[in-house]
Amino acid sequence: MTETLSRTGPTPMYVQLTNILRDKIEAGEWSVNEKIPSENALNQMYGISRMTARQVLAQLVNEGLLFRVQGKGTFVAPRKIATRSPSYKGIREQLEQMGYQTATELLSEEVIVADRHLSARLALPEDEPVHKIRRLRTVDGEPISLHESYIPQRLAPGLFEHDAASQQLCVILEREFDLEMGHIIETLESASPTNEDAKLLGVHRSTPLLVLRQEISSPTGQRFEYSKITFRGDKVRLTFEYDQ
Repeated sequence: MTETLSRTGPTPMYVQLTNILRDKIEAGEWSVNEKIPSENALNQMYGISRMTARQVLAQLVNEGLLFRVQGKGTFVAPRKIATRSPSYKGIREQLEQMGYQTATELLSEEVIVADRHLSARLALPEDEPVHKIRRLRTVDGEPISLHESYIPQRLAPGLFEHDAASQQLCVILEREFDLEMGHIIETLESASPTNEDAKLLGVHRSTPLLVLRQEISSPTGQRFEYSKITFRGDKVRLTFEYDQ
């Protein structure tokens, strides 16, 4: 059954059709990667112009619900995993509560000396020893994020004795070293994959990434972690929630 658009109501027709198609996608009437009706087909089904149909499809592509393939048409995009910032709850814990099977691969652990960049991020002198931990997280067997964390060695001596693959790093830091989150500064920006990012995440160099950087301090103001989390933009949507 094709819904009828109101031509006399206050809601523009392109908004009505956008809502109809969005509801169909979210209700699963079209499967992931299924081709949807073309602009011409939407014109015939709903009595709208091709320009209006093009506007509707462009809006849904921008929302990440559809994707286009040159010369083939428009298709339903894979659903993104909606998570909140790790400052609310660890990403792994969120994913597992939503029913996903997660795994974390420990890529490397090493002690480095702080350069000017890390010195500013961690509020410590240059050349001070810093733990560097890199991990790759997968969901249902597919890579979704790279995690790079830096912790001053003097604040977490013996950190590498604890398994950062099977346990959340934030849990280890709080339980073993009394480093509890009290204040977090976050920045979020888009980026393109480096060659290494593309290889580890299994994406093309054109795939968009979301890069979340965090400077984490204790309730007393002690800066104890700087992290950089690189998410696949085609798989993950981050949600931020604030109380006024």
